[in-house]
Amino acid sequence: MLGTAIPALFISLWALSAWAQDDAGARTTTVKRVDEAFIRANEQKTPDWPTTGVDYAETRYSRLDQIHAGNVQQLGLVWSYNLASTRGVEATPVVVDGVMYQTASWSVVHAIDARTGQKIWSYDPKVDPARGKNGCCDVVNRGVALWKGKVYVGAFDGRLIALDAATGKVAWEKNTLEGHRGAYTITGAPRVFKGKVIIGNGGSEYGVRGFITAYDAETGEQRWRWYSVPGDPALPYETPELKAAAKTWDPSGQYWKAGGGGTMWDSMVFDPELNTLYVGVGNGSPWSAKVRSPKGGDNLYLGSIVALDPDTGQYKWHYQETPSDNWDYTSTQPMILADIQLGGKPRKVILHAPKNGFFFVVDRTNGRFISARNFVPVTWAKGYDKKGRPIGIAAARDGRDPDAVPGPNGAHNWHPMSYNPKTGLVYLPAQHIPAALVDDPGWQFNQPRPMALGSGTGWNTAKIVPAEPPKSQPMGRLLAWDPVQQKEVWRVEHISPWNGGTLTTAGQLVFQGTADGRFVAYDAGSGKKLWESPVGTGVLAAPSTYLVDGQQYVSVAVGWGGVYGLADRATDQQMPGTVYTFALGGAAKLPDFVAYRTGKLLQGVKYDPAKVPEGTALYVANCYVCHGLPGVQKGGALPNLAYLDAAYIEHLPSFIFNGPATSRGMPDFTGRLTSDQVEAIKAFIQGTADAIRPQSAQ
Repeated sequence: MLGTAIPALFISLWALSAWAQDDAGARTTTVKRVDEAFIRANEQKTPDWPTTGVDYAETRYSRLDQIHAGNVQQLGLVWSYNLASTRGVEATPVVVDGVMYQTASWSVVHAIDARTGQKIWSYDPKVDPARGKNGCCDVVNRGVALWKGKVYVGAFDGRLIALDAATGKVAWEKNTLEGHRGAYTITGAPRVFKGKVIIGNGGSEYGVRGFITAYDAETGEQRWRWYSVPGDPALPYETPELKAAAKTWDPSGQYWKAGGGGTMWDSMVFDPELNTLYVGVGNGSPWSAKVRSPKGGDNLYLGSIVALDPDTGQYKWHYQETPSDNWDYTSTQPMILADIQLGGKPRKVILHAPKNGFFFVVDRTNGRFISARNFVPVTWAKGYDKKGRPIGIAAARDGRDPDAVPGPNGAHNWHPMSYNPKTGLVYLPAQHIPAALVDDPGWQFNQPRPMALGSGTGWNTAKIVPAEPPKSQPMGRLLAWDPVQQKEVWRVEHISPWNGGTLTTAGQLVFQGTADGRFVAYDAGSGKKLWESPVGTGVLAAPSTYLVDGQQYVSVAVGWGGVYGLADRATDQQMPGTVYTFALGGAAKLPDFVAYRTGKLLQGVKYDPAKVPEGTALYVANCYVCHGLPGVQKGGALPNLAYLDAAYIEHLPSFIFNGPATSRGMPDFTGRLTSDQVEAIKAFIQGTADAIRPQSAQ
């Protein structure tokens, strides 16, 4: 950590004593006063960044303009902070009164002095590494919420934890999964609305039923819970809207046995004037609509925006963006609330760019569809009709076109977008990651199937990988999107998908980190690159900006991973999770970057070529999601197995049967795979390496 000559111990002791004082003290943390009034007042000038999206509307728009298009070239590093993590970092730095609260992988929370980059405290919830297998998309966390002196974090294992903001001591914790079975997780940031901490869960791939819960911010007592999909029809429905939703599901598919899905794992926004909470609902469980609900139906409330009363959890309205979801097209991607002029009239709207590739404008007072336009090429729908229903393309749904665009990783995933009211533009990380999948008519819940993606580690997609590879090409870009005209204004092409979230400012700037290890500032009007700094590894998270002692800082947390980043990458450098903080005139030295140690392509492991086909099917079911294609991909946060030393593959049973990596979250395949099956997987790994090796190296 750089930027100070004062010993870290002295800084930490001074900080704890100062920030622990009561309101009469010489220095009181504003966190004690963070409530609805504080957050709404902060929106006027945004000196602090008190919630993950800066304001309740989650615009990620800062009104600060000390750093602007004319001087951004003078930005330099002030300090960096080592998060001591090796997996994906997805949280936006939350900053109030010069104190930064940042999460890393495994739900670890850090309180950092935003002036110096010195640690104040850190809290590790000590999630059991064995729970790592329960997450589809890395052991990530998207940040904290602040409220009246407390810091709230959702732990990967399903606990909601309240910490004292000054000391990091646990005030209370609740098991949000109590009474539920299945591989639930928490990866999203909690929000606090109306004195209630609200959190959803992940896990649709593993066969769970989605719900969102509100807890009293002071005591942790549960106040309400709302389920997104109907349960077993033999039992009473919890709410009238679930009884209505059940009519859109076919009970012959016994959807409730696989949970139905609909997890609400990320996006929540709040309109205090309308007293309405808006939440994005996830994909179906399993993914295949035909298997999940054989006779059809929209399958409410999958792929929807749902409006709830934050006081009671009572349903108000919904709009379904992807009826009968068949492609993992979640609607959990970040939403933005905005007031815009449409047809010469002011409208209160939701701006949303979910996985399915269409940019939506929806009236947030009543849920009525206004418009939708695809922001990337799509092959599953031609567009939306006037009633807001997609005009589907049959070949994408029935499997004749297994390479649906966008793929399951989405045209836009969780990476936050931002909205600048001065330019009227939304700054959107867009992408496509090819994936060919077709329905698996032989699927059974929690039964591994050859060629069934991830099924050996608990995934329930009812999809298999066909012999035909994807024909579409990967891409990643930053789009400036006009939500009124529903059109692209400018774009920046990136070399890879999976680029970071965005921040926009009154200084006519857009900040974004990239998959190839850069932190970049663009002109908000034209997209011209104005400044960049290397950061040592790929960036996933969105940045934030704030004032400390009258000076504007910009911070971004870096750490490669996430579902795409587990197996692939776009940089040859590797860094632990790190927070970088920049300001005008900053002159601190960047930390030393470390090159990935990619070994030589695997060679010399003895195998039976006749076992390669069996090994291929087993590898897809058990290994592909985390480790990618042997030798074809580079490896990401986790290694590509064809670039390990041959001794690892020769002794593969020692590593996958209760091996040393289980303490870091790797599944234990004891009882899941036989010794003969492991030999087949070894044959596929070495056989693939041999197949792609240049002939001169044979």
